[in-house]
Amino acid sequence: MKQKSTHTSWEKVSTWYNNLLETSEDSYHKQVILPNVLAMLDIKKGEKMLDLACGQGFFAREFLKKGALVTGVDISPSLIEFARKNSPKEIDFRVSSADDLREFANGIFDKIAVILSVQNIENIQTMFTECQRVLKKRGVMVLALNHPAFRVLKHSSWGWDDTTKTQYRRIDAYLSAATVKIDMHPGQEQKKKTVSFHRPLQYYVNALAANGFGVIGLKELISHKKSQRGPRSQAEDRIRKEIPLFLVVKAMKLEKG
Repeated sequence: MKQKSTHTSWEKVSTWYNNLLETSEDSYHKQVILPNVLAMLDIKKGEKMLDLACGQGFFAREFLKKGALVTGVDISPSLIEFARKNSPKEIDFRVSSADDLREFANGIFDKIAVILSVQNIENIQTMFTECQRVLKKRGVMVLALNHPAFRVLKHSSWGWDDTTKTQYRRIDAYLSAATVKIDMHPGQEQKKKTVSFHRPLQYYVNALAANGFGVIGLKELISHKKSQRGPRSQAEDRIRKEIPLFLVVKAMKLEKG
């Protein structure tokens, strides 16, 4: 099948991203996102799964281990190259945009996973339309993303109140949608930037509803990390358990009629 020539800001950081997932055992991907996504998906042996915006294949390999028949799609040729190199041959990796799944027939997948990538996709309305089309009746889609209410690109940060000795999360903007360029390696001479999109939670829920999905599950995920000993460590660890960093949404394809 002919692969399309595509462009993405993640193409420039594909090597760094691949190394991050392959070498770090303490990453959020492995310690926080993976177990919760697997619980939400509840994969049954033989189910057909689409790992959409699959990156270098980390999650696709985990879905395969659970018995799924996995197809991985990503817009970055370099990331797909890493995915093929790192993964068993049973996984079908393809280069394609998340909002253009025309090479797949209607209703062929049981489940779709979109992990830590929906905030990097511009045209998510069309992406949801395509996902609805390629899913079987009552098929499930699971989205995992940076929590839109607490991780607002360039408008959220940690703060410290010296009077009360408490750590807090500061949010300077939330409802306004925004396109933001992220410096992946701050302080380095050669700048490599990716593009992300902030959208409030209501945008995602309404976009799912408008494209034939109903939300049937939601989980907010906290950090697994702990602060080193110090005067603020207790306050930091307490707030870490209160402010979620990630959001996992489970949606089902609704039957028409």
